[in-house]
Amino acid sequence: MSPSYGGRVRVTEFWERMEGRFGRVYAASGARDQVIGRLGNRTAHEALEAGVDPRTVWLAVCEHFDVPVSDRH
Repeated sequence: MSPSYGGRVRVTEFWERMEGRFGRVYAASGARDQVIGRLGNRTAHEALEAGVDPRTVWLAVCEHFDVPVSDRH
């Protein structure tokens, strides 16, 4: 299955986007340490482990960190 920016995001693609946007170290620490209200007051790691769709998690991270809409693809 190829990446689909308008549809579901696979977990591997989520991490590629995180690292591309924030860098490897900050992506890991941000996903582990930042509690995001839109994710039910969970971190990105916790949300992914709970089975939340990776695209939902990605969009919540983007909103939380004020990533421009044009960069959220």
